[in-house]
Amino acid sequence: MKLNLYQKTAITTVIATIVLIFVGGLVRASGAGLGCPDWPQCFGMWIPPTNVADLPAQYDASLFNPVHTWLEYVNRLVGVLIGLFITATFVISFKYRKKDPVVTMASGAAFVLVLFQGWLGGQVVRSGLSAGMITLHMIIAMIILTTLLYASFRAMNSRIKIQLSANQRKTLLGVSIAVLVLTLIQMVMGTQVREAVDVAKNVMELPRSEWIESVGTLYPIHRSFSWLVVVPAGLMLFYNRKFKVGSLLKRLGWAVAFLILLQVAAGVMLERFGMPGFAQVIHLTGVAVLICAEILYILVVRFSKKGSVA
Repeated sequence: MKLNLYQKTAITTVIATIVLIFVGGLVRASGAGLGCPDWPQCFGMWIPPTNVADLPAQYDASLFNPVHTWLEYVNRLVGVLIGLFITATFVISFKYRKKDPVVTMASGAAFVLVLFQGWLGGQVVRSGLSAGMITLHMIIAMIILTTLLYASFRAMNSRIKIQLSANQRKTLLGVSIAVLVLTLIQMVMGTQVREAVDVAKNVMELPRSEWIESVGTLYPIHRSFSWLVVVPAGLMLFYNRKFKVGSLLKRLGWAVAFLILLQVAAGVMLERFGMPGFAQVIHLTGVAVLICAEILYILVVRFSKKGSVA
């Protein structure tokens, strides 16, 4: 499939944003969020030091951890790169301002949001990693990602040609929207669990193995709710097979099912093995990819046209 400049740039930006969420997950799981205690510089420098001897005199040497510092610094660099990608996406989107102005508006919305996200990142550091600020930072990242995904799809939806009857479209939309809504509810509950874990870690200073126990009734609710996501996902696969929807929707349906099961598996690892860092990264990045797959499924069904399955 040959892509134009906007389509290539937008898709690259979507992928890069997922990479940023992954790096952010590494920062959070490793406890490197304050690896750079100031903003926008890092220990008062544009390029952070590699050893404690190079720290400016005004900084406490006990705050310096070279691994944490450089992990947070790389996170910031990737964030700047994303900002440049989104700016380029917005500028190039002007070619669509007459043909499909929604593409330009969505790209512009992502541009405004990434500016706000950059400012918010500074506030997160200045707040000392306030749990509420971290959660807001994650939510804005997800909004940016889905906005870019929608803009990318709008610019390419003419290439998607599938045949669905009105009843098939209605059924598949209903089931897939249910999966997305339940996933979003589960994600919000997950952010609340994570905030409680941050309190156990940073305020109560409990050992890692006791973080989950400290959350209270919220975690069992979050854990049990996952099965409410699994059920409509199973229905999605059932209707895909019943309606013989074709390869594109089949692949998206299986991707959604796999990612949901991956989230469940990561949740089990977090509970049973004392919140291992790698499982936290999988859980955080996985939900971002899952939501993208769910939205893509909905968009393909919503914009289905007459013709053969793509």
